[in-house]
Order: sequence, then structure tokens, then C-alpha cells
Amino acid sequence: MRLDKFLKVSRLIKRRTLAKEVCDQGRITINGNQAKAGSDVKAGDELVVRFGQKLVTVSINEVRETSRKDDADNMYTIVKEEPVNG
Repeated sequence: MRLDKFLKVSRLIKRRTLAKEVCDQGRITINGNQAKAGSDVKAGDELVVRFGQKLVTVSINEVRETSRKDDADNMYTIVKEEPVNG
């Protein structure tokens, strides 16, 4: 599944256009590699997303085409959150 679609379906980012912008700004890595909106994600991948002044590391548990709001947070596990230095 495309990274921007995963971010939207999992509700890590609310809108797909916003997810695409975040990807294009270089604020997301997949398994340590710079990611683009069209990058492929699968279960077991680790994402690091920069939200403002914090870095959020997320492990992908499963990838689904659609999800209800209640089930969306089962798609990933937050490994750690840390402030951005500088």
C-alpha cells in the first residue's frame, strides 16, 4: 500500500493530501530510508514521522485498504515519541 494512503487509513494523519505534503517535505522515513508518498509499506515496517517538534516512531502491525475509526489504531504501534533537538 502507498505510504500516503496508509497514513490516512490508519488515521496517523487525517487527510491524504496532508499526508502527501508531509512525505514530500522529507519528514518520514521507512526503515531508515527517506520515504515518498508513493513508497510501498507493509506489515513489519518501521516509520519515523516528524510532527512539528517531536519524532514519532511507529511499527506497522497490519495493512488494510479501509478501517473503521475504532480499528485504525490496531494497524500500528507507537514505539517511542521524542522531542526534536535544535
